[in-house]
Parts: sequence; C-alpha cells; structure tokens
Amino acid sequence: MNPLVFSAPENPMVRLDATIAELRRAGRPVFDFGVGDPVEPTAPFLVRALKDAVPAVGRYPRVAGTPALRAAIAAYLRRRFDVDLDPDRQILPAAGAKEAIFHLPLCLIDPRSDRRAVVYPDPGYPIYERGAAFAGGEPHPVRLREDRGWRVEPGDLPEALLARTAILWLDHPNNPTGSVAPRAYLERVAEASRRFGFVVAADECYADVYDAGTEPPLSYLQVARERATAIHSLSKRSGMTGMRSGFMAGDSEIISALRRFRPSLGTASQEFVQAAATAAWGDDAHVRERNASFAEKRRLLRAFLERRGLRVTPGTAGLYLWVELPGRRSSEGWALALARRTGIVVQPGAFLGPGGEGYVRFALAPSVESCRRATQVWEESGADTPAPE
Repeated sequence: MNPLVFSAPENPMVRLDATIAELRRAGRPVFDFGVGDPVEPTAPFLVRALKDAVPAVGRYPRVAGTPALRAAIAAYLRRRFDVDLDPDRQILPAAGAKEAIFHLPLCLIDPRSDRRAVVYPDPGYPIYERGAAFAGGEPHPVRLREDRGWRVEPGDLPEALLARTAILWLDHPNNPTGSVAPRAYLERVAEASRRFGFVVAADECYADVYDAGTEPPLSYLQVARERATAIHSLSKRSGMTGMRSGFMAGDSEIISALRRFRPSLGTASQEFVQAAATAAWGDDAHVRERNASFAEKRRLLRAFLERRGLRVTPGTAGLYLWVELPGRRSSEGWALALARRTGIVVQPGAFLGPGGEGYVRFALAPSVESCRRATQVWEESGADTPAPE
C-alpha cells in the first residue's frame, strides 16, 4: 500500500465523534459547532432545479461540465468581482472544493524537479498538506500570526524557499480566523509570484460569506491571472454541501492542463447537480438571506463568549469564530471537557495544525435558536470559563 495513506495520524475528529456518541447514548442534547455544515435549508428553487433536471437515464457527465454552468460561473465572476474570463478556456467545474484542492498539486508538481515546495497556512485546511504529499511535493506549512493578519506573507519567507516553491496556497477569507485580505496584500503575493515563478492557488470558498455592511472580500483574480487559480464552492455560499459542486478558474494554461488531467480521476458533478449549480451561481438573493442568519449567530455567540471571558479574534467573514484559550491551554482537552459538561462540541485548533494550538473553532452551523439554547445550557451547567479539564 502507499505509505502516505498511513503517514498522517487518524483523524482526530474520531475522538470528538466518540464523545458525541456517548452524550447521545446518555440522552443528552448535543450542540455541534465542530463541522462547518450549516443547517440552514438549501433554497427551494435550487432543490427544484435539481429535481427537474434528474433524467430518465443517468449518463456520464463530462469533465468540462455543461456550457450553461460555465457561462453562469463566468457571469458570476463578472458580476461579483468585475473579472472577465473565457468560460471555455479559463473555467472548469469541480465536484466541490476538496477534490479540486487535493488534485491541483497532482497536476502541477513534477516530483523530479527541485521546484516542488508547497507553501500553505498553519492553521489551515488539512487537504493542502495531503494533496502536496501525495503529489510528491514538499509540504511547507507557514505558522500564521495575528499580528500579520493571519496571512502568509511572501516577504517573511526565505528567498531560497520561494525559488523552489511550486504552489503557494492563499486561504481568503481565512478558515478558521475569518480574516479578510486587503488588495495590497494580494498585490504583494502577485509580485512574488511574478518574481519567483510559483503558482498562486487561492482557496476562496468563503468569499461570499460575510456580514452585511462590511467590504465584500476580493478575489485574487482581480490582481493577477497568470500562474493563478481560484477555487470556489457552493457548499457554504448556497448550502449545497452534500451536492458537491464548485469550480476552478484562472490561468488558461493551468485550466487546460487540468482538463487534460482530470479524466484520469473522475468527472464533474452529475448534470442534475450542475443544473442546480447553474441556478445558484446566477442568484445572489439567497446568499444574502443565508448571510443574515450567519451574522446573527456570529453576533450572538461572540457576545456570549466575550461575557465568559474568552477572546474571539476579529473577523467578519467566513463561517467560524476563532477563540483564544486563556493560557494557551490544550485545545483538545478544553474542547472535550466542554463537550462532556455542556454537550457543546467545538473543533480544537490543533486539529487544523500545530499553529492552532491554544485556540478552538466554533462553526456557525447550528440554527440561531440552537445557538441560543447552547449558551443557556452553558450558563446553567455552572461550567467555569475556561471549561474544566
């Protein structure tokens, strides 16, 4: 077997899942803030679009996706970011962001080359590291710092590393902190890409999840197209996590290589899912409705946690609250103790990399009413803050 399959430790969420199972066996309520899978219903018009497109005979979808979907994505990018891309040469649908993120290094990295470093944020999405490792790249995590805006700053990295970097991952808006990158930062990254020749892969899956009244997050494609790929998803934007639909867009040479490569791995989403995706990328009203719910949950939970003496790092975008533990306590120990005492499940920051130790992540996944109930249960439990270990 490929030794990389066993090179990573068992998914630590298994331990939290075991705690959740214990709570449920005991008949206790569980408030799951651990996984970013919101309970807000998928907009009815999207469900109808999917159902109406289910064919009498299921046929293989094509890697390139339907022309209607690519056109809808191009129209979205133009409307949202004022970015004009050719839907046939610069856009490629994907079955969600996870597989796109994992597969990109397999296409772009030559494992025999000296240029095979993959730079990614820590804490961050674990798939950045796993995709790099399976592609024969050299994973290079960069510890994020709050005083640097929770961003990978190219100027902080050794030039020798940048010279052998194949891919630099941007995570913006950032998961887990919710920080939003300004244009000046994106331009610094673009300048470093031009100077050193690496590809910038921008994970922009939370670009449309932000509070009303704040500046909409930018896309990296607004500052650069060469050696650039942006990845988007309908999971959080449109509540289509289980339907698995997203896209990759940017440099036409990269998209061409991906179109050539991806038939070896699979296809785009089923065409009935693509029909729903086409409708989703064409509508913004349902996104505003979802964001209003997320903003209310963010406000409610932030106020409660700060009353309990916990510091929530600043952030108005994305789907999470990044909460610092006093004394940088063990994030897993704190989270397990909180779950056992209150039934409130959060993700330990260390699950997102060593740089996340001393923090926990609250996903804005339960309903507004469940969030309220969770805060009441925490209050009534008498649990100290921080939670007992």
